[in-house]
Amino acid sequence: MIASLDAALPQTQCTRCGYPDCHSYAEAVAKQEAAINQCPPGGAEGIRRLAVLTGLPTLPLSAEHGQEGPLKLAVIDESWCIGCTLCIKACPVDCIVGAPKQMHLIVNEQCTGCELCVPACPVDCISMVELQPTLTAWDAWSPAQAEQARGRYQFHQLKRSRETRENEARLQAKAEAKLAHLEEASKITDPQELDRKRAVIEAALARARAKRHG
Repeated sequence: MIASLDAALPQTQCTRCGYPDCHSYAEAVAKQEAAINQCPPGGAEGIRRLAVLTGLPTLPLSAEHGQEGPLKLAVIDESWCIGCTLCIKACPVDCIVGAPKQMHLIVNEQCTGCELCVPACPVDCISMVELQPTLTAWDAWSPAQAEQARGRYQFHQLKRSRETRENEARLQAKAEAKLAHLEEASKITDPQELDRKRAVIEAALARARAKRHG
């Protein structure tokens, strides 16, 4: 059921439904923890598809979660972009390319219109433009585009997971090297001071891990 519900969602990964991604929302719907009318990008047609799968009656789109509208494309104002890379980190489908201190570009064919890059930009150089004002929801977004977006999001998640593991390994190595140095220094310093420093390092490492895992 979760897989079927997920396949009926547009895979924009916009989080407007109140969940971190489309799969999480599908899981919540399957467990009856979320209503079927919380996906603005899917619109009325998306609600109808979820109703068919769940056997639930159709509902109007929840105003709390947004409004159905035309597909939008993110556009970066080159004259204002400072190359901070924050929008790149915010994009769930890796459709923004660039490097630190260099102007970024949107790969138009891959943009899902999620708008997550807009609040991430510190200089407000990203705007959203409507592609086809008369087409909304599944009329503006094809199943093929949804499937491609799903694949890019899954790759994005794998990349983030790998980066987190690598960063944790670096932190662990640095902490172990620091502790080893303190152990060596303990031969000529106060043991109580050594214990204090060791506790500080271990606490900092624990906070860093907790922050990365939400």
